[in-house]
Amino acid sequence: MGLLTIGAFARAARLTPKALRLYDQVGLLPPAAVDPESGYRLYDPEQLPLARLIAQLRRIGMPLAKIRIVCGLQPAAAAEAITAYWQQVTADTAARAQLATVLVDHLSRGGTTMSHANPTLAIRYAAGCDIGAVRDSNEDTAYAGERLLAVADGMGGPGGAAASTAAIDALKALELADVPAADLLRMLANAVTDADRSVRALAADDHQPATTLTALLRSGSQLALVHIGDTRAYLLRGGELFLLTQDHTWVQTQVDQGKLDPDQAAAHPQRALLVRALGVGQQVEADLALRTALPGDRYLLCSDGLSAVVDRPALQSALSTPADPEHTVQRLIELAHAQGAPDNVACVVADFSAA
Repeated sequence: MGLLTIGAFARAARLTPKALRLYDQVGLLPPAAVDPESGYRLYDPEQLPLARLIAQLRRIGMPLAKIRIVCGLQPAAAAEAITAYWQQVTADTAARAQLATVLVDHLSRGGTTMSHANPTLAIRYAAGCDIGAVRDSNEDTAYAGERLLAVADGMGGPGGAAASTAAIDALKALELADVPAADLLRMLANAVTDADRSVRALAADDHQPATTLTALLRSGSQLALVHIGDTRAYLLRGGELFLLTQDHTWVQTQVDQGKLDPDQAAAHPQRALLVRALGVGQQVEADLALRTALPGDRYLLCSDGLSAVVDRPALQSALSTPADPEHTVQRLIELAHAQGAPDNVACVVADFSAA
């Protein structure tokens, strides 16, 4: 079969001539030849699989720049890239759905703006980091402020500390902005993308550091939660302790699939093997959620240097003690040391109350 005209090729590929001209202009799918007299674009039938792939990727909303990368990969790598892209789309869609739910609920109750839900809610907070009893360096970072609470656990040798610091620094700018509640998740998701970029920029000599990240961004009583890795967020409410995050570890995926029970996972030699972190993979994939803080709530954000060695009843007991956040943070670090503190320990405690 000879070369096809742009019209015939468009029909075979189920594309429009206009789309083919665009793909030519951006260098994604140039014609096999151009008639020197008429200027008509001519295509080889062997280009049809590529054209159909491009069409399918466009139908799932993939940007042209990303399609160009995918089309240059081997099939297995392309499949991984498409999977990563769609996971990010799913996360973004879930975040927008949560925002839509909040807006609908607010407007249904007669509200007209969501700039500051419950502005009289007060917060007290404290953050602490400890090197532990075994490690030679501290790769954890903890931060607490009026609007931002965050912990990060770096990894990758000397670059781990820089990675955890860079991740939280990328979020600190949000604390300076007057963030409307309706924009919390969107702004936090964008900041996490910036954090991932900052961590990747630390790569040197073929070595890429990485970090986990768990953070809460506040506007009034509304809290946006972002989480990636095995740092954790807990909520003590009404005397009950709730785990708000799910570890992004290999053993947790095995538990979710029914291949390991929780007791086996807790003692598994690969329990710290992460499947998600900033600086890992082709694209960051973080969990996002929106919560409403209530008077009397106490939140704990911590690294696995605490959660992996101090069991849940002990955490609940320490958090339930009527001590201020500063003393509670110190008590939690003491509990980690009582269990040998084999890892760095980072934790943030925040209490909410009616002003």
